[in-house]
Amino acid sequence: MKIGSERGAVQNPLIRYATEMGWHYLVPEEAERLRRGETGLILRDIFINQVQRLNPGVVDHLRAEELIKRIERISPTIEGNLAAWEYLMGLKTIYVAEEKRERNVRLIDFKNWEANTFHVTDEFRYTNGTHSIRADVVFLINGVPMLIVETKSATKLEGIAEALDQLRRYHREGPELMALLQLFTLTHLIHFYYGATWNLSRKNLFNWRDESAGQDFETLVKTFIHPQRILRVLSDYILFTRKDDELTKVVLRPHQMRAVARILKRAADKEKRRGLIWHTQGSGKTFTMITAAKKLIEEPLFENPTVLMLVDRNELETQLFGNLAACGFSSVEVARSKRHLRELLSSDRRGLIVSMIHKFEGMPANINPRHNIFVLVDEAHRTTGGDLGNYLMGALPNATYIGFTGTPIDKTAHGKGTFKIFGIDDPKGYLDKYSIAESIADGTTVPLHYTLAPNELRVDRETLEEEFLNLMEAEGVSDVEELNKILDKAVTLKNMLKNRERVERIAEYVANHYREFVEPMGYKAFLVAVDREACTLYKEALDRYLPPEYSEVVISKAHNDPPELARYHLSDEKEKRIRKSFRKPDELPKILIVTEKLLTGYDAPVLYCMYLDKPMRDHVLLQAIARVNRPYEDENGRQKPAGFVLDFVGIFEKLEKALEFDSQDVEGTIQDLDLLKEHFAQMMADARKEFLSLITDGSPDKAAEKVLEHFRDQEKRHDFYRFFKELANIYEILSPDSFLREYLGDYDQLARMYRLLRSAYEPGVSVERELTRKTARLVQEHTQSGTIKDTLDIYEINEELLEKISQSNENETVKVFNILKSIEHAVAKNVHHVPYLITIGERAEQIARAYQERQLTTQEALRQLEELIREYNEAEKARAEKNLSPDAFAVFWLLKREGVREAERAAEQMADAFTRYPHWQTSDAQNREVRKELYKTLLAAGVKEIKILAERILAVIRRVKS
Repeated sequence: MKIGSERGAVQNPLIRYATEMGWHYLVPEEAERLRRGETGLILRDIFINQVQRLNPGVVDHLRAEELIKRIERISPTIEGNLAAWEYLMGLKTIYVAEEKRERNVRLIDFKNWEANTFHVTDEFRYTNGTHSIRADVVFLINGVPMLIVETKSATKLEGIAEALDQLRRYHREGPELMALLQLFTLTHLIHFYYGATWNLSRKNLFNWRDESAGQDFETLVKTFIHPQRILRVLSDYILFTRKDDELTKVVLRPHQMRAVARILKRAADKEKRRGLIWHTQGSGKTFTMITAAKKLIEEPLFENPTVLMLVDRNELETQLFGNLAACGFSSVEVARSKRHLRELLSSDRRGLIVSMIHKFEGMPANINPRHNIFVLVDEAHRTTGGDLGNYLMGALPNATYIGFTGTPIDKTAHGKGTFKIFGIDDPKGYLDKYSIAESIADGTTVPLHYTLAPNELRVDRETLEEEFLNLMEAEGVSDVEELNKILDKAVTLKNMLKNRERVERIAEYVANHYREFVEPMGYKAFLVAVDREACTLYKEALDRYLPPEYSEVVISKAHNDPPELARYHLSDEKEKRIRKSFRKPDELPKILIVTEKLLTGYDAPVLYCMYLDKPMRDHVLLQAIARVNRPYEDENGRQKPAGFVLDFVGIFEKLEKALEFDSQDVEGTIQDLDLLKEHFAQMMADARKEFLSLITDGSPDKAAEKVLEHFRDQEKRHDFYRFFKELANIYEILSPDSFLREYLGDYDQLARMYRLLRSAYEPGVSVERELTRKTARLVQEHTQSGTIKDTLDIYEINEELLEKISQSNENETVKVFNILKSIEHAVAKNVHHVPYLITIGERAEQIARAYQERQLTTQEALRQLEELIREYNEAEKARAEKNLSPDAFAVFWLLKREGVREAERAAEQMADAFTRYPHWQTSDAQNREVRKELYKTLLAAGVKEIKILAERILAVIRRVKS
């Protein structure tokens, strides 16, 4: 067994660990029999038995059969996936004629997990008649597929990316199966990732970890796929939500699951009635709140409680909190006014109430003294200060209060304020903490970089400090409205910020910067102005340097706004359209000009750059810059390397003053771009020493030979790939900074080296799509004599090729890779109408693998490839002479190579069987007949290993048809 191989080191151990956790293994043939063939989705007999046992008196055998039909026919879309989840949760009904009414049906017993049946199988083949897919491992509960696993070899650098691409293909080609499956995991031994089906963005792929256990492969697998864990994830941690009319699906991340568990434990504690959750911006705090609320309401221990969720206006306006029924809440009341909230609390309303904190103003004390009231407070660092907090806690004196914040507590608040209200029951103030550094390490958020605008564009430092940074009232500022009141008093500072000449110069600078730095990356930007009037000034100025449709102003409305502001008022419908369009990379606008709106609660992962021209600090600053820290991946798999802030105010000139938090809480939050330049310079110095020294002399061909030979070792190649990808991400951020000028030639050489290696050693990889946008452009534009030859020649394979190769001046290493690339190209281009090429391609792959692993010398590899070209030409000649169909010729050539006598007649008989039974891939009966014909023909031809050869023939034809 090869170390780290997919089957031996990953897939088989995973199944073994699953059986040790209580899953029963089904061999593929048995699973297929229970599904009634490759078109089936459900283990029918198991489902029928279980659903009858779980629903005595409601479901009989016939109704169980009817349920199977219904479930297998749900829409192959995310809407169908929601319907499947509702079936699993017992939310769907079946009509019981004897009772003349609909009755809910339980498909899973979530309370007694051992009452369910748990099966795991591998090589799960499914076909819908048009496409066929084969999943590595599938987990089924009570006969229904729940979890799909794609495994990859631990030695595959891009294994996880490949596995995710396969999952995407399954959604395209086998959506009927994916409509039932709720979860997926991807693993290559080193990491164990999971996610929700129908949500396949790379940013929604989560690295599983369980703090209570180790992080080795066995522990990761066992803690995740334990039947109890899977049931809990299905019932508690999957959410379907509608936002801007789009249905989306999420599964909670490990830190969210941990926080929910801690909230429930705190809620059950008779002594402790406070808790503070700090989950950094962008890490899913909202869904943690919603899940915790749902669990509190459903938990029998709390005896039909009241859960009060306090959110801000921005959150309420996102529709999510106004439409929580879509998240599985049966009863939700949104407090419409102070009076309505008072009525809800005094009438002892149970279930979920959603309100804003200001509705507690003037609330009578002790309006509801019950103990089973749980108050979940969003943005706790700013919503519960002062009188409103006193009204809230006076009205509900015995409630348990859990505060949520997206920013750490600032230094001024230690021992008072939020800490005093929520953090008194925990030694370090937090019931649960998920820091900025943790979120970056997990890929939940991306790093942030900043740079200061040129001195002449920034405001006067002395005025900035005097009217803002040194003010006591500005310390720990936690709310945009609070910030605006402070800035309204900073008359001189605001006048400077809105100086027409300055606005004009900054607009020109922003336009040039966006065009040169941001737009080539495919990303979008915010321009944050000091107030609403400044937004309109920037819009008018920006339109002189960029097309007007590039930017939109999004500001709040006031009844007495003058005409110059009123003309930028947006209807709710138009604002909604702008918000949706901005999230899409290929739609306008590209820049949003804002001052308050969209700075909290608005997520647009394609947002990369923030042009900051509004003084901010502490919580408000962290919340604002977090708009650009969301991960993003484009349609070609390119990932956003970071978020970026260009500071026109000078706030970041003294970072410790702008963000007054404990250093360990904000460490690595946002880094000066100069540090990135230093890192790039050091990496280039390392590259010159370690990689570029390989190609210091000689022709492009000689350089290519040295590179290909040096990197035959897979580990060396993978180290280089990792190095270059990090370097390319930094280049993407910095380019076209003049700092890069002295490095361009060497960086271009490294990019070409990367292209050559990927093209030679990673067949099927689209190198052009892999390169970051700016690097790809550099390689296209930057040509110089002596550059390494970075592409392989693709030969037309014909009778003259061998002579052409022998006469070529290219060295033998380059010849080997040119031939391999040519065969790969020919197979990919022609395989569907010339299926015998599959066997040629497979043998070329074997030669390539043996060569890379140094089992063949260059001369031996070249000789074997030349033999393969001879065979290719011989096959083409035979194909022209023989009157055989493509399928028959593919079988004939396979049989001929195996030395089967009368191969042509046998191939014709087999091709005839495929014609007579056209649905052999989807029909069990036809599949049996085809196999019978193949076995009979091979037996007559004197073949000994009949089954093995028959499976090879079926595999070739299946690959062509899929």
